[in-house]
Amino acid sequence: MDAAQGQGVYPLHRSKTIHLVRHGQALHNVAQEKGRADYLSSKFFDAELSPLGWQQVDNLRKHVHSTGISKRFELVVVSPLLRTMQTAVGVFGGEGYVDGIDVPPLMAENTGNSNRPAISSLNCPPFLAMELCRELLGVNWCDKRRSISEYKLLFPAIDFSLIENNDTLWNPDVRETNEELAARGLKFLNWLWTREEKEIVVVTHSAFLVHTLAAFGNDCYQSVKEEICRTFNNCELRSVVIVDKSMISSSSSKTDYPGKIPRGLDAPSDTAGEKQ
Repeated sequence: MDAAQGQGVYPLHRSKTIHLVRHGQALHNVAQEKGRADYLSSKFFDAELSPLGWQQVDNLRKHVHSTGISKRFELVVVSPLLRTMQTAVGVFGGEGYVDGIDVPPLMAENTGNSNRPAISSLNCPPFLAMELCRELLGVNWCDKRRSISEYKLLFPAIDFSLIENNDTLWNPDVRETNEELAARGLKFLNWLWTREEKEIVVVTHSAFLVHTLAAFGNDCYQSVKEEICRTFNNCELRSVVIVDKSMISSSSSKTDYPGKIPRGLDAPSDTAGEKQ
């Protein structure tokens, strides 16, 4: 096969590496697996991680540290729901919080009845909550969030500055369509291009990932398209590279070097030769 048909070459500064993570198993997932997916019940309001979900978080944390990829993360973007924020800080946060250190913890002790110690914000990337990467909105109580003022007490070191206090997106009577969710996902990816960071973690939800990624891979072999779009398991991490083929990104390269310098009498011989 012609290499030009199977490969693409793009300027590095027009790409970002995005590490996509679905949250760990939450209580509403347990009900679904048991065949009791009564998401309409308010008992699943802002569902927290299950004990198994926390085990999944611990396993993923071990993976990112043992492989060394945790050192590359520059930012963690997280959906502002309990299960996603628990997953994000559990996997990508600092070590156990130590009293007396003058930094706020990423998560307070026993958040969501988790019986977990506080999680430190030391020696980890910044965390930013973003509404655009929330789960399919409306009707299901598990997808309704708390007020930001409540979350700030539970997750003091997460940046909630981009979000209004009350949940104005969730509607008890109207469910967001898959098409609306996909459009929101593309808007989220465009927003990522406004960030300077090149390696970003996004901790989000199954439907958000499936419908956002479905827009991509149409220029690839079917097997690659399927790899991009397959459903995420709980606490699965999948890394992708997104490329700006248009002019959305205005950033310039930080690694390119122009060459042909210094100028003048001590110019390199190749430059001198061009002037003859």
